[in-house]
Amino acid sequence: MYADRLTALRAELKKQDLDGLVVPRADEHLGEYVPASAERLAWLTGFTGSAGLAVVLADKAAVFTDGRYVLQLAAQTDPTLWTRLHITDQPPTQWVAQHAPAGAKIGYDPLLFAEEAVNRYTAAGVNMVPVARNPVDAVWSDRPAPPLAPAVPHPLVHAGRTSEDKRADIAKMLTEAKQDAAILTDPASVAWLLNIRGEDVPFTPFALGFALVHADGATELFIDPRKIPDTTRAWLGNTVSIAPRDALAPALARLVGKTIRVDSAGSPIWFAQTLRAAGATVVSGADPCALPKARKNPVEQQGMRDAHTRDAVAMCRFLHWVDTHGTTATEMAAAEKLLAFRQEVPLFRGESFPAISGAGEHGAIIHYRVTPESDRPIKPNEVYLIDSGGQYLDGTTDITRTVWTGPAPAPKEIQARVTAVMKGHIGIASAVFPHGVQGAHLDSFARRALWAMGLDYDHGTGHGVGSFLSVHEGPVSLSRLARPIAIEEGMVLSDEPGYYLPDHYGIRLENLLLVREAELPEAKKPFLRFETLTLAPFDIRLLDPDLLDPGEKAWLNAYHRRVLETVGPSLPADIHAWLAHACRELA
Repeated sequence: MYADRLTALRAELKKQDLDGLVVPRADEHLGEYVPASAERLAWLTGFTGSAGLAVVLADKAAVFTDGRYVLQLAAQTDPTLWTRLHITDQPPTQWVAQHAPAGAKIGYDPLLFAEEAVNRYTAAGVNMVPVARNPVDAVWSDRPAPPLAPAVPHPLVHAGRTSEDKRADIAKMLTEAKQDAAILTDPASVAWLLNIRGEDVPFTPFALGFALVHADGATELFIDPRKIPDTTRAWLGNTVSIAPRDALAPALARLVGKTIRVDSAGSPIWFAQTLRAAGATVVSGADPCALPKARKNPVEQQGMRDAHTRDAVAMCRFLHWVDTHGTTATEMAAAEKLLAFRQEVPLFRGESFPAISGAGEHGAIIHYRVTPESDRPIKPNEVYLIDSGGQYLDGTTDITRTVWTGPAPAPKEIQARVTAVMKGHIGIASAVFPHGVQGAHLDSFARRALWAMGLDYDHGTGHGVGSFLSVHEGPVSLSRLARPIAIEEGMVLSDEPGYYLPDHYGIRLENLLLVREAELPEAKKPFLRFETLTLAPFDIRLLDPDLLDPGEKAWLNAYHRRVLETVGPSLPADIHAWLAHACRELA
């Protein structure tokens, strides 16, 4: 099937007078989660990870992904069709420059590439050619229709600020920068700015559309009008106009002589190309909603606390179930059990991503997704990793726990490695740092104990999390590759160091953290700290207490006391007793 698709695509490239094509995983919003109608990479290659890219030439083809998905990529793609590569170690720009004939015309869809991404190829000497029609779409005969889920109001009791107030802030920002308008292509920004949510993509409450925000606060929303019911139209008010998607190009053409802000790293290059052709001045600038959205207001902060407290009840019920019944179940059954527990939690609206339920060797696949074909029993005396999250009307959760299935004690080698990961987790969670510190500065806090053992992990330490929005939110992250943007009060970040031994087991320990002001009597300038939002026990059977220093033990004991005090009263007697034992103090 995939060989036939690759053959059909090559025929289409020849028809369009192209020597190759770059096929990203992104949709026209350049997002992580995309509708079925935009799953071009999966359709072409079979690879279903959320990060990847393929390059097709006349006689060669390669598919790339990052460290989270290299094992999945190998399992899902045909090595006779595709060269499988690590996107960081062997960048696609270099691969195309090396393997494409001199002067080859390499096609790209300008709606699926940011300007900065295109520039990286041209800087490598690749002749990039925009296509009028995506060649994959031309041969994808059974392509699903775009989604039509309704956009609905996100009430102030959860949003915390009116859309009018937010748009006034953005308008002020544009006015001060002497910019006439800004293009919003990230559906998270559109959702946040207009206080709306939707169901157009899995796991993330987006209503897919674009917006043009003017310096006077007026906003044009480009979205299929069928997705805007009367209640939502009334909610948006008179200063938000609604037009179909095909009205976007004419609207941009009317901006002749205007100065328009476009995110060159996060928006499709089509917008800059269309604006320049119309005679507008394009200014490269970050999405103006990205930072305000990341800085949760007090209502959103409290919503995140409340959502995590309720989510903790489901998680503790699940961890108890794993401890008592887990070895009678499979990975898929366990994921379904956790979902069932969450479905009983008030304000639950779905998972925030597909649960990563990996036993033994499957836990070493960083973003493993269990399928009926890969599903296997959870066996006694092995490591089981569960990474999951929930979408609630008042917040988004993301938690990973690594547990030992017993009954025998965990091997000392595994305990030493889990303890090193725990030390890294505590290193982030307990960090106190001055204003201006960026994610790359903190990342090594999580790796120190692993590095001392000659070990590491091939992913970032933390990502931002939205407020009933995307579980992966920018612009700040904890990573060696993090963008140089300061961590600020109100941001929510994950803390998830890990270690993975291929074909054996995976370890990851994850909580979400809220950035707070730190009150330090001797400080001469402002400092920040983290408040832990997630509430569920770590499996202390996997820890070697002798490898924790007194401060780390004190942190873990205090955390477990808080878990028991906060979550315990909401649990039935048998699970409360289990939780009390799980949260027992380390001497």
